[in-house]
Amino acid sequence: MAKIKSFQAIRPCQGMESKIAALPYDVFSRQEAKEEVKKCPDSFLKIDRPETLFEEEINPYSEEAYQKAHDVLWEMVEQGKFVMDEASHYYLYELTMEGRSQTGIVACASVDDYLNNVIKKHENTRADKEQDRINHVDKCEAQTGPIFLAYRSRERLNQIVAKQKKNTPIYDFVALDGVTHRVWIIEEKECISEIEEIFLEIKDIYIADGHHRCASAVAVSLKRRKENPNYTGEESFNYFLSVLFPDDQLMVLDYNRVVKDLNQLEEETFLLQISEYFIVEKNGEIPYSPYKKGTFGMYLNHSWYKLRAKESIKSDDPVDGLDVSLLQNYLLDPILGIKEPKTDKRIDFVGGIRGLRELEKRVQRDCKVAFAMCPTSMEELFAVSDASRLMPPKSTWFEPKLRSGLFIHSIKNQ
Repeated sequence: MAKIKSFQAIRPCQGMESKIAALPYDVFSRQEAKEEVKKCPDSFLKIDRPETLFEEEINPYSEEAYQKAHDVLWEMVEQGKFVMDEASHYYLYELTMEGRSQTGIVACASVDDYLNNVIKKHENTRADKEQDRINHVDKCEAQTGPIFLAYRSRERLNQIVAKQKKNTPIYDFVALDGVTHRVWIIEEKECISEIEEIFLEIKDIYIADGHHRCASAVAVSLKRRKENPNYTGEESFNYFLSVLFPDDQLMVLDYNRVVKDLNQLEEETFLLQISEYFIVEKNGEIPYSPYKKGTFGMYLNHSWYKLRAKESIKSDDPVDGLDVSLLQNYLLDPILGIKEPKTDKRIDFVGGIRGLRELEKRVQRDCKVAFAMCPTSMEELFAVSDASRLMPPKSTWFEPKLRSGLFIHSIKNQ
């Protein structure tokens, strides 16, 4: 049973939403973040990435940087750029990209559900990235980046959402990247109670994106529980900010790979070795986008190839059968010598939103070969999570990205 609670959101005042809302902190390099804040002075990125407000010599992970994030956040609240709702609500958050919409319920999910595996993960976190967000949440006394959660679609919830969306949204704007964002408040107590009851009937919730933010929120909660041994479990630090989407509205994009060299192999030898596990067909200058499981596009020396996994390497195992696993286990590791893709500097990852032409550019600029992947499906994500297994690094890429700054969950004075 999933315990999903309404909450009093801190959110942009009317008219500030498009100026404040920002893409997640981790999609920007330091220089890109600094330029974004310079261009958009009210962008939430200056809170998510407070080093943008300092000169280059400041350590982004310093106490000074985290304190700056705290100060700027609560100064903006005092200035009235953010408001805090007087009562607890659920909110609806709709994102529309290229004509396709997805609508999630903005709420607080339970830390205990995460600890008890009601909320399931599918990837590991990096200690350094996790510690960064622990420090950020703890110092800001607020959760500022929502966790992207998914659940198996429920018709009754879909009906409630559709009815609520007939009301006038409190926010309705188009971001610079063309994504439309709309937000509604669910105020009726009966509706709030019904949503909570429906989620109590849902056995499993899945982290789609935001594993580091989620793990960090949980770590801060455990820290505060230790500091407050008489905690009741209802304090705000026992919950974390989330947006929950039905699985049938979500789209996973490909997460492609580029490699900087052929591991000292000649091109002809490389192609010969690949053919042991994959059927290789040359596609010429026409980019090949894989459309079904077990197929891959490869760009090498100005030519595209279609790779098809041979039956001998396919697997029904939820992890070993993933396309990202097949490529890793039968090509990247044994042929190109990339054993730890998470840390090997010879490999890089390119989100599918950038398109196949980006793979060509990378090969022409600083890499030797690129691989276009068929997207991992939501069913595969659920199967891995249900088996308490983990996917290889960089298996999923979700679009559109949730904006930070539209909803903040305070854990202040708890």
